[in-house]
Amino acid sequence: MDVYAGLLAVHGVAGATALLTFWMAAFARKGSPLHRGSGKTYLIAMLAVMATALPMAGFFLARGKPGTATFLFYLVVITATSCWLGWRAVRRKSDQRGFRDRRYAAVAVFNLLTALVVAAYGVLHGQALMMGFSLVGIGIGSQMLWRARQPLPPQRWWLREHLGAMLGCGAATHVAFLSIGLNRVLDGLQVSPPQGFGMIAWFLPVAVSTAFALWLDRRHAPHPPRTPVAVRSPLADPATPIGGH
Repeated sequence: MDVYAGLLAVHGVAGATALLTFWMAAFARKGSPLHRGSGKTYLIAMLAVMATALPMAGFFLARGKPGTATFLFYLVVITATSCWLGWRAVRRKSDQRGFRDRRYAAVAVFNLLTALVVAAYGVLHGQALMMGFSLVGIGIGSQMLWRARQPLPPQRWWLREHLGAMLGCGAATHVAFLSIGLNRVLDGLQVSPPQGFGMIAWFLPVAVSTAFALWLDRRHAPHPPRTPVAVRSPLADPATPIGGH
């Protein structure tokens, strides 16, 4: 087995582990030992996925495929950012200012820069996938910079950050499964995927996770207290204002 095949094998096992533990953490009671344990295992598996993807990108570059190498490196950047934000939100739950420090801003800018490089490459070479997927990094970087200037309300801010980031990680996990892992399964079964499935595999998980993240963010956003409405007694003097003044 050559080096690339070994990397690919570890990458696949780590990806399968990440897919399983993502759903274990999602269905477990939040804060329970199962949720925390499966969440930690998921992050470790994702670290293995990214650690093997980086040298794989180097192999593509050495084989004269700069577009594939650039895109794979970009996928590592946006996936690592989501994993980092999800982990860091829990670690810094009592310090939102510390959460949005200089490293936070640097990561945001790096996401924007890599996304713009991918977008430019996609435009120059007519790669629709790269052009479309560059919007993910632009969205991540832009939201991070916006929240650095306009932090979330202090009530459970970390939960909103954690849920949104982990849904981003989940989107990356499912993109990898649908675009790579599932194809291997179908090849083994000698079944051809439907026409156009390739683009659906890339963009459907992102669309679903984004919609679900927006819903959860709204659900966990603090609501302003309702102002009680003063009710005039029917026996009160109509000329007397409410409050007796």
